[in-house]
This record gives sequence, structure tokens and C-alpha cells, in this order.
Amino acid sequence: MGTEIGVYPMGSISYLNTFKAKRLLEDGKFHLSMGDLDQAAEAFQQSSDASATADSLTYLGWVLSLKGQIPEAKDLCIQAIALDPEFGNAYNDLGSYLIKEESLLEAIPWLERAKTAKRYDARHFPYMNLGRIYSTLGRIDEAIAEFNKALEIVPGHREVQNVLEQLQNIKKSEVNA
Repeated sequence: MGTEIGVYPMGSISYLNTFKAKRLLEDGKFHLSMGDLDQAAEAFQQSSDASATADSLTYLGWVLSLKGQIPEAKDLCIQAIALDPEFGNAYNDLGSYLIKEESLLEAIPWLERAKTAKRYDARHFPYMNLGRIYSTLGRIDEAIAEFNKALEIVPGHREVQNVLEQLQNIKKSEVNA
């Protein structure tokens, strides 16, 4: 059985499409890192066309969101979640798009799901996003708790430390008022 990779026999259409999709996904990430949103979007779209994955759909959504196409980005996150419910990026990104639309309460459950997703590298982002929501809603204790959890995940993160300091100052001023 040395001719099989994963569940696809080498040379099969499924294997070739999966290989092409992964290569295009990496191309898209490269273009994104270079700031070329149009080329990144094209690569992510081609990756999805070859073999749609939660990763390709979420990255395409991210690029579209950077281009101001939030409704399309949200739809792609929903599709990504349907394909892979354990891919945390899609939940966090959907939550962040809802934050941009000022649908703060609607964003919370998506961000909570991002926190528990099995496949997610940037685990601190949903905590930071929830902290921002709670801060905006005036729920300072909850905001502090979320940012503290983010700081546990990424110790020494400057932005998180700064926000925590500001929130703690707000809390002190409320107590002294």
C-alpha cells in the first residue's frame, strides 16, 4: 500500500485536487504576507475550487473582510464551520466580523466556541475579542478575566498587558468614585 497518501491513492483526481489545493493555500498565505490581497484572494479561491477546506474558506473570508466584504466573509466562515467544526479560526473570524458590524452579543457564542475548538493555533484571539466586547459593554470584571486568560496563553503580550492595565485603572476609578 505504499502508493496511498491519506485515503487517496496517489494519482487519483481527489489526491491531485487535494495536493493542488494545499499548494494554492500556501501561495495565498504568501501573497497575504506580502500585502497582495488580490493575488491572495485568487489563490484562496482557486484552492477552494480545487478542494474546499475550512482553511481555504476562512482565509478567503479574511482577505474579503480586509477588502470590506464582511457579509461574504461571514458566509465563508459559516461554510468553513460546516466543513470542519473543530477549526477555531472560522469561529473567531466570524465573531470578529460581527464585532465590526457592532453585533456584539451575537459575536459572543462564536468566540466562546473558538476557545474550545480542537484545531486552533492562535488561542488568545477569542479571549482578546471577548475582552473587547465586555469592555465595550461596561462589563469590566469579565473583560479583565478574558484578557488575563489571553495573557496566560501568550505571556508578555504587550497589547494584552496594556489593555489589562487600562481596564484595571478603570476598575480602580469606579471603586474610588
